Amino acid sequence: MLHDKGMARKQGRPAQAKSRIVAKLPLACADEDAAVAFLEEMRWGKDAPACPTCGSIGSTYPMLNRKTKERGPRYLWRCKAKGTDGKKCNRQFTVRVGTVFEDSKIPLRHWCYAFWAACASKKGVSALQIKRQTGLSYESALFMMHRIRWAMADDRDTPPKLKGVVEADETWVGGKPRHRHKRNRGRYAERKVPVMVLVERKGDARAMPIERVDSGTLQSAIVENVDPASSTLMTDENKGYPAVGRRFAGGHFTVTHSKGEYVRGLAHSNTAESFFSLFKRGLIGTFHSVSKRHLHRYVSEFEFRWNTRDMEDGERTMAAIQKAQGKRLMYRAPKKRPA
Repeated sequence: MLHDKGMARKQGRPAQAKSRIVAKLPLACADEDAAVAFLEEMRWGKDAPACPTCGSIGSTYPMLNRKTKERGPRYLWRCKAKGTDGKKCNRQFTVRVGTVFEDSKIPLRHWCYAFWAACASKKGVSALQIKRQTGLSYESALFMMHRIRWAMADDRDTPPKLKGVVEADETWVGGKPRHRHKRNRGRYAERKVPVMVLVERKGDARAMPIERVDSGTLQSAIVENVDPASSTLMTDENKGYPAVGRRFAGGHFTVTHSKGEYVRGLAHSNTAESFFSLFKRGLIGTFHSVSKRHLHRYVSEFEFRWNTRDMEDGERTMAAIQKAQGKRLMYRAPKKRPA
């Protein structure tokens, strides 16, 4: 009996500690009204949203049915702000406008589930899994997942520089290797794509596919993402690192993996190897096959989860939804309207 009571207390702890966001997600994934309310709260908070056209705050209101006083199936908002010329903005918009799910016909409850699944799974979730659990077509599920990965991606134009002890490493991703001998490295690389990661110990990571593993490419990636004046570089024995390692104020330390050396005091690249371990387990166990064209999106997804590893699933989901604002992924240029 005492054992049963103890088990009951342990089983009750997760429910009591469940975050407010996670408590709302199951309903948001099942009901369209709840999904719209959830996404509006995640994006705009409790206040009325700002108009995406004129930017007015506090001048928007939800459009309701005159008879039932309920919101319509499109969940529209309207702006009543007046400009300097005295004319009303009068533009209509929804929570979809200006996000990755703009112009998407997929119900928002499926978007909520896809965001939650992508943020709660340590090794990602495949489009086939989303297809089975939502009833969408595979094309629609893949459509959603690529846009969610685009939302997770950081802005590469002005990325914050990594500082402190930074580890750099690279790996190869792709099909089955052929001709792995050093003399046939070129033929070996035909089927694979190199991916580089820079990891700040107890901090963030920057991961990216690169064209080739040579000194110039490695130096460019490190200079763009790391502040050498306040950093120490840790790498393996790759010959492409010493040239850029001389720029680091804290020095450049290496370990020789070919000789079985993986740690020498504080010198190691095990944190970067840990990132690649999760990344490759996700590719092998969840996605199975990733094209070169979309590899950078999967890299961004794992980078986002690594950088938010200290968050709860609900907080991570909220962060991903908020990052979806201002991003639209369009494979084709929109058609020009006739003048």
